[in-house]
Amino acid sequence: QVQLVESGGGLVQAGGSLRLSCVASVSSLVMAWFRQAPGKEREFVATISWTGGSPRYSDSVEGRFTISRDNAKNSVYLQMNSLKPEDTALYYCAGGRLISTMAYHYSYWGQGTQVTVSS
Repeated sequence: QVQLVESGGGLVQAGGSLRLSCVASVSSLVMAWFRQAPGKEREFVATISWTGGSPRYSDSVEGRFTISRDNAKNSVYLQMNSLKPEDTALYYCAGGRLISTMAYHYSYWGQGTQVTVSS
């Protein structure tokens, strides 16, 4: 059974930074981050291929967030800078076989880590 475990969430002031981490129990997955705010649908944040290439970002985080991975550790990271209150959400790590911005393309999901940005 594939497991994904996120960490690194927390409370930060607007303009601050956080780094999320996700460790997978398997390798060779396309990895992505999604987020879901209360009362809203889950939305795509960023994705990265198995080789670390082809990173893609949502328009709302482009230029502020950076996705990266360390395959030796089966880990993916999300560096979040210049955080805004609207970034507040439960952030999920996801794994799959296809580079995609669509949640249904990802078969494996973590439990989520909460990010709260105060104004």
